[in-house]
Amino acid sequence: MTNSDISSVFDHVADLLEYQGGNVFRVRAYRNAAHTISRMVESLASVRAAPDRKLTDIDGIGADLAGKIETLLDTGRLPLLDDLKAKIPAVVFELMRVPGLGPKKVKVLVDELRIDSLDALEQACRDGRVRDVKRFGAKTEAAILDNIAFAKSPEHDRLLWEEADEIVQTVLAWMRRCAAVRQAEGAGSWRRGRETVGDIDILVDSDDAAAVMDHLQAWKECGDVLLRGDTKTSVRGPRGVQIDLRVVEHDSFGAAWQYFTGSKDHNVRLRSRARDRKLTINEYGVFPLVLGADADAKRVRGKKSASRLSQAAAIAGRTEQDVYQAVGLPWIPPEIREGGDEIALAERDELPTLVSLDDIRGDLHMHTTATDGEATLGEMVRAAIERGLAYIAVTDHGQRVTMAHGLDAKRLRKQWGEIDRLNDSLAEEGRPPIVVLKGIEVDMLEKGGLDLPDDVLEEADWVVASLHYGQNQPRDRITKRIIEAIENSCVSVIGHPTGRLINRRPAYEVDMEAVIEAAAKTGTFLEINANPWRLDLNVPHAAAAKKAGVKLVISTDAHSTRGLDVMRCGILQARRAGLEKEDIANTRSLAQLKKLLK
Repeated sequence: MTNSDISSVFDHVADLLEYQGGNVFRVRAYRNAAHTISRMVESLASVRAAPDRKLTDIDGIGADLAGKIETLLDTGRLPLLDDLKAKIPAVVFELMRVPGLGPKKVKVLVDELRIDSLDALEQACRDGRVRDVKRFGAKTEAAILDNIAFAKSPEHDRLLWEEADEIVQTVLAWMRRCAAVRQAEGAGSWRRGRETVGDIDILVDSDDAAAVMDHLQAWKECGDVLLRGDTKTSVRGPRGVQIDLRVVEHDSFGAAWQYFTGSKDHNVRLRSRARDRKLTINEYGVFPLVLGADADAKRVRGKKSASRLSQAAAIAGRTEQDVYQAVGLPWIPPEIREGGDEIALAERDELPTLVSLDDIRGDLHMHTTATDGEATLGEMVRAAIERGLAYIAVTDHGQRVTMAHGLDAKRLRKQWGEIDRLNDSLAEEGRPPIVVLKGIEVDMLEKGGLDLPDDVLEEADWVVASLHYGQNQPRDRITKRIIEAIENSCVSVIGHPTGRLINRRPAYEVDMEAVIEAAAKTGTFLEINANPWRLDLNVPHAAAAKKAGVKLVISTDAHSTRGLDVMRCGILQARRAGLEKEDIANTRSLAQLKKLLK
C-alpha cells in the first residue's frame, strides 16, 4: 500500500472511532498519524525495509500504530477497520460526505431521526425536522440542504489528480520493466490533467500482448482481473481504482494514444475535421475515407487483425504529431483537449504556449512552525533552494486564525526580523541563492476589514488575503469582503478565492465576475492555489481572469517541505485554463515581480 492508502485508512478509522464515541486521545492518535503519513516523502515500505530504521522512529507512530502499518503493508487490510465497518450502518459513510457533517453529528441524525440515506436526510431538512435536533438549528439545517447535492455528486468516487498520478507512475515503472514493452504511457483524464480521475488508462506498444498483460497481473498491487481480451485487460489497482491496459502495435501507438487520451468532445471534432478532408481517424491510425478501407476499419475494430488489415492504407498513426499533421493541425497539448476552441486556435496557428513548471521562479504562499506549518523557516528556505527557486514569500497566518496560532503584530514583526537576518546571512558571500520575502496571510474578517492593521501590512513585502471564516454568509456579503480586500493597497493577492475543497467542501457563494473585474482595476493578483484539494481558482475562473487582464500567481500553500512539490498540480490547472508564462506573475524575476505590484 502507498502512504496515501495508509493515511486514508487511518483517517477512516478515526472517523469510525469518533462515531462510536471512542476515546478522544485514540481518535487523535489516528488523525495525527494520518496527517504525518500523508506528508511523508519516503514510503513507509522503504522505512520498514531499512536495516537501521524503525517505523516507530516516525513522529507520532508508536508500537501499536507501527504494527498496524506493517499489517497494511503485508496484507492490504486492517482487521480493526473491518470490525468497525461491520458495526456501523453503511449510511454513515454516505452522510459524512456532506460538508459540515462530522462523525458526531451524523450519529445524532442516525440515532434521533433514523436517517438511512441522503434522500432521507434531504427530506428531513425540507420537513424542518433537523432544526429541532439539539445543537443543529435552522442555519445548520439550511447548510446541510445546500450541501446535499454536493455529497451526491459521482465526483466523490474519483481520485484527486495527485493521488491518481502516484498510481500511474508506479504502474508505468512496473510495465516498463517488461521485456515485451517498447513504450508505455498514461492516457485518459489523468493525462489531460483533470482535477479528479475515475479510471486509469495505460497504453503499451508491443508485439506480444499476452506477455504484457501477464506482466500487469504479476504486479504486486494488482487486484481482481475484471476483464481480459486479446489486447485489453482491466484490473483493480491501489485504492480500488480500475486500471485499463491496452496493447497496440508500433505503427498505431500515436493514434491510439491520441484516441484514448480524449476527451470525447475533442475526438468528435477531430474526426469531423478529418471527414471534411476525406479521411477517417480511429485508434489504429488515419486512413483515406474510401469505402473499402473505412469499412474494414469499422468491421474489425477491436480485433488484433484489425490493425494489420488496415495499416496498409494508413497515412499516419505512429505518433500523435503525425495524426494531427494529417488533418492539417499542429500537435495540441492534452490539457486543452476538451472540445472548446482548441481546434480553431490550432487551425489559426494561435495555440497558447502553455506555462510549464520550469517557468516558475518563486513560490509566494507557504507556512512554517510559527503557525500551522510542520517545518521551520530555515527548513522551508533550504527546501526552496533545493528546488531551484529564486525567491519565496513566507506567509504564516494572521491573528484571526486562532486554531493555527496566528501571528499578532508583535510576533509577526519578530518573524520578519528573523527573515531580514536570514537574507543578510544569505547575501554575505555575494549573490544570495534565494531571497525570502516578508509575507503574511491575513484574514478577511466577517464584519469587513483585515485581521491586521494597515500600518503593519505596509511593512510587508507580500500580503495574501484569504477568507477562512464566515463562508456561509450571503453571496453579496462574501463578494463585498473580497472586493474590499482587493481594494486595500497593502494586499498583493487573493488566496484560494472561492474556498472550495475538492470532494470535501463546495465553493462559497461569490460573484467571481465582480471579483475579477475589481482585481483588473486595482492590479491585485488572484491565486491558483496548487494544493490538490483546492486547485482554486478553477479552470473557467482562471481563464476568465486571463481574458480580463488579471495576473495570476501559482502558489503551493505549503505547510511542509514536501508541500512545495504540489506546484506541478497548480501548473496543470493553469495549463488547462490556457495560461501562458506571461499570465503568471511568479514566472518573473523578483525585480520584474516588484514592478507588477500595485
